[in-house]
Amino acid sequence: MGTTQNGIMWFFRDKGFDDKSINDMFKKCKRLECVERERASENWAYLKTVGIQERKLPSVISKCPKILTLGLHEKLVPTVECLNTLGTKPGEVASAIAKFPHLLSHSVEEKLCPLLAFFQTLGVPEKQLGKMILLNPRLISYSIETKLTEIVDFLASLGLARDGVIGKVLVKNPFIMGYSVDKRLRPTAEFLRSIGVTESGIQSVAMNYPDVLCRDVNKILRPNFAYLQSCGFGDGQIATLVTGYPPILIKSVQNSLQPRIKFLVEVMGREIDEVTDFPDFFRYGLKKRLESRHKVLKQRKLDCSLNDMLDCNQKKFRMKFGLV
Repeated sequence: MGTTQNGIMWFFRDKGFDDKSINDMFKKCKRLECVERERASENWAYLKTVGIQERKLPSVISKCPKILTLGLHEKLVPTVECLNTLGTKPGEVASAIAKFPHLLSHSVEEKLCPLLAFFQTLGVPEKQLGKMILLNPRLISYSIETKLTEIVDFLASLGLARDGVIGKVLVKNPFIMGYSVDKRLRPTAEFLRSIGVTESGIQSVAMNYPDVLCRDVNKILRPNFAYLQSCGFGDGQIATLVTGYPPILIKSVQNSLQPRIKFLVEVMGREIDEVTDFPDFFRYGLKKRLESRHKVLKQRKLDCSLNDMLDCNQKKFRMKFGLV
């Protein structure tokens, strides 16, 4: 073992790494063998000054050992300074690095600048650009030509090619870009069509609840659909519910849908069909909104639609029913 490698071994042991982790890092990054202990120590110390907690550093380095081999002033500092210009809140850059340490190994000129330009052409406002990248730093590793362009083309195929709309979808859920169009996004859109959601309904899902498109049809959407059928909703009613409140297809049946439907029928004594006129019923907190307001109305022997009962803040609710 050369003296350089010996030095870096001691550096790792000193930082609490076990032999297995050290071997894994050497396999991941051949350049580690030639790194001087001083450089590794300097880079390690610099990452602490950026705001990464000492206890998180071993995990950051074992994910991307290459960080210890990069020139501090030639590469690390300029990359972090560039990322700092994207951040608005303290700690955002440190948190992005901890999430995806490879962020520091990508080139600002070759990867980050073209990525920012790509999002700008989609109409993403400047102050949202940084937010997206720091929220999902893995974006820097995606190919614009293959992966990102494919996602944009898919969203355009749903009829979202109007000014800046695709940019808004991506800002709302930057993680959508990590999914495969063929394996995940297209099958979800097809499933929504198959249950009777119209094209404009699918556009509305993409614009307002893009995370619905990211869920697995067979594991999540189909079981939720089957549950709604088992409650006695007809297919047309389910299409109405999904269009009105798309997350109904991805909310937990056990923890979210079931308790609300049970409360509606058994406690409120209402017909199940009432929710098709007001799908937002599933949006509201069971204890905070449903139970507390039902209790007030019951005490006063007041009758009203779900919409009147729920679709207003506490102050308006009290005024509406003369409770002030």
